[in-house]
Amino acid sequence: MMAKNLKYQDVTKAAMDTPVTFHPPARDASPAHAALREHALELFALPFNDLLLRAHTTHREHFDPNRVQRSTLLSIKTGGCPEDCGYCPQAARYHTGVESQPLMPLDEVVAAARRAKENGATRFCMGAAWRGPKARDLEPVLDMVRAVKALELETCCTLGMLKEGQAEQLREAGLDYYNHNLDTAPEDYANVITTRDYQDRLDTLERVRRAGMHVCCGGIVGMGESREGRAGLVAQLASLDPQPESVPINDLVQVEGTPLAGTPRLAWTEFVRTIAVARILMPRSMVRLSAGRSAMSEAVQALCFFAGANSIFYGDKLLTTDNPEVARDDALFAELGIAPG
Repeated sequence: MMAKNLKYQDVTKAAMDTPVTFHPPARDASPAHAALREHALELFALPFNDLLLRAHTTHREHFDPNRVQRSTLLSIKTGGCPEDCGYCPQAARYHTGVESQPLMPLDEVVAAARRAKENGATRFCMGAAWRGPKARDLEPVLDMVRAVKALELETCCTLGMLKEGQAEQLREAGLDYYNHNLDTAPEDYANVITTRDYQDRLDTLERVRRAGMHVCCGGIVGMGESREGRAGLVAQLASLDPQPESVPINDLVQVEGTPLAGTPRLAWTEFVRTIAVARILMPRSMVRLSAGRSAMSEAVQALCFFAGANSIFYGDKLLTTDNPEVARDDALFAELGIAPG
């Protein structure tokens, strides 16, 4: 299933001008997109050290190489999702031990946000296991956004697909970022999810842009895709115009009971390559080293930072899966001379 709706841009175009308008994508892959995808494949094929040098040089041109942003992610509504995302333990149809829970009370969310800020997080992300929020769901979330924003934290939500007008409501409440991942390349999408299509994701991203919010959009690797698929994902993300301000790159966390459990693990070198190619093609985006860090050695994480990752999720939990302990991250930052920023 190919994407019907993506605006492509020349690979040399500046990526991170202040977003104003999301340009509706073209129905068919343009020559510019084909060239960008081919360029991504060429980058993946570079010798490892050459790729890392190029990515690190690009990173230094736009960011302090010794600062990494800390974000905290909280599941405000867990489990019971009607979707069939093959990686997700929160899908109601899979037997993963994750029980459906109601929306968290406002005071508990605010308390979690305060703790996150005290621990050095600068962005607080709230995730709900919905296909998309109904009007009655959105109202209490708007209160959460207002309360977290009042703590002088950047705010981010991932609530599924947005209907017309909902992005505007979130923006007016003070939401800074909306997360909605593309997950994988268009040609691999139907192998992972069948309950929505690529166009649904692009429509939500367009609504977020039109509302004037920042976009957090990335994907998951290690789901059995080829290198061509990884290049396709990064090229697709880089083709968004404007490019996402935040790009989370996730290494699949395999959860027993999900269809993707048992998938051969992605080589660590290939994951680092993905970070590096993302940095080169999206030079001004925050590239977040996201899910899967618990299984990574400190050395691999250090290489990811060198390759251009400059954001992490900070805290012991990512929605329903484990994340490195705060003390472990603090020790790694100290060893590498990295400051939170």
